[in-house]
Amino acid sequence: MSSETFTTAMFLIAAIISAGVLINAVFPVIYTLSGTISSSSHKVDERLSTDVKIVTTYASGGGNNARIWLKNIGAGRIADASVQKADIFLGGQGDFIRLTRSETLADGTWTYEILEDTNDYWDSGETLYIEATTTKIPSRGEIVYFQFVLPTGLYRSTTFTAGD
Repeated sequence: MSSETFTTAMFLIAAIISAGVLINAVFPVIYTLSGTISSSSHKVDERLSTDVKIVTTYASGGGNNARIWLKNIGAGRIADASVQKADIFLGGQGDFIRLTRSETLADGTWTYEILEDTNDYWDSGETLYIEATTTKIPSRGEIVYFQFVLPTGLYRSTTFTAGD
């Protein structure tokens, strides 16, 4: 009977040690994995809460100027720094260029203003006004291509007819 008790005690000690080793090996992996899942969840939430709609567009045919109004229709706000890093593509269909953001308008540049801004964020419901200049804008009555791309990957594009 004492040999059975001794064997049972040895198995119990071995089981406890094995469980400790297993926990020490698995716990760091679970901890790292939870951090990755949390980070991914935050990025997905940010992308889902961000949405933009092109409200209206205008380009002077034969001229070099275009004006575009976009509205933040998402639940989240977009930082002014993200708008500054946005890519703008403008020109004729199949003949457009990427414009550079600038404080003053010149050929191949764009400027923006968040209308009724109070906090340096493009809040939900606020309108972004973009003014752009490029020689790639086609003549009156021809199709103009416009695309707006945020650093998060959100993009909106449209085509419209150049006016007077």
